[in-house]
Amino acid sequence: TAKTIEKLCDMVRGQVDDVRKKERELRRIIVDKCGMPQEVFIKDFPPNLLNLKWVEKQAASGKPWSTVLQRNIPPVQELQQRLMDLQARVVVPLTELKDINKRMNEGESTSRDAKKEMIEANLRLVISIAKKYTNRGLQFLDLIQEGNIGLMKAVDKFEYRRGYKFSTYATWWIRQAITRSIADQARTIRIPVHMIETINKMNRISRQHLQEFGFEPDASILAAKMEIPEDKIRKIMKIAKEPISMETPIGDDDDSHLGDFIEDSANTAPIDAAMQAGLRDVVKDILDGLTPREAKVLRMRFGIEMSTDHTLEEVGKQFDVTRERIRQIEAKALRKLKHPSRSDKLRSFIDSL
Repeated sequence: TAKTIEKLCDMVRGQVDDVRKKERELRRIIVDKCGMPQEVFIKDFPPNLLNLKWVEKQAASGKPWSTVLQRNIPPVQELQQRLMDLQARVVVPLTELKDINKRMNEGESTSRDAKKEMIEANLRLVISIAKKYTNRGLQFLDLIQEGNIGLMKAVDKFEYRRGYKFSTYATWWIRQAITRSIADQARTIRIPVHMIETINKMNRISRQHLQEFGFEPDASILAAKMEIPEDKIRKIMKIAKEPISMETPIGDDDDSHLGDFIEDSANTAPIDAAMQAGLRDVVKDILDGLTPREAKVLRMRFGIEMSTDHTLEEVGKQFDVTRERIRQIEAKALRKLKHPSRSDKLRSFIDSL
């Protein structure tokens, strides 16, 4: 299979890289460190790459570099021995291993050129398919780009021995690449591909129903036709809605935006804040018209200007009186508040609710 071939190729590349690494190290020791001329090394060493006697012979030759080479015989022979061990593992001569790698590289280069030619010959197929997916949230050039990626995958995976036409095989890869890109990139909020397919199916059924009966189907009709629970259809319909930018211009002059007209539920509206401030002032004014004891009892009982309200017993402990006495004080204070001179001030707030 293609994966097995790729693994074998990677193994050969790794072995050749190991050979070349050791050859570079040998050249560094013999040429750079010991001083053997480059041309002499290139002429004499390659045929003796695995000959352990060669370095000893060169060290005894009396050449200008022989003395230094004599001291470096052990590291040179160690590297040569590693190369011999590598050759024993791969079971082919190192020269043949290099030749195999060379032919592999030539084959890959030819394959790349053939793939490039095949891709360029089918670019029009991508354009013809991309035209069918316009106006779905992506620019036409982006659709072509995604389709080209699908075409490249088709070229990589096409197996001519199965007898299919390449254009038929490539069409599915191109369509998949384009539809996936639309699902992933066209929306502000990404929706999973399987949900996009469900939404497309729902829209298709909705259009068919509109053409047949002249009105849009509701959730119950769609649920029956798609064989999906109605509550799930409602969720799908919510998901299918496109988000709207808060910066969408409103009006002809574009001087205001949609966000300016949406109430911020986290903050109090100005009119409510004004009413609350007015109510606080009126309540304070009314309570100031009572005796200090009556005002404090009402404040504690109803939690006015406090974090919570209090029971009769809790208020009684504050004043060191019984629950019944607090109830009497509260009742008397409330009767005073019902007097028109005070209740009329609060009635305006009740009417505005």
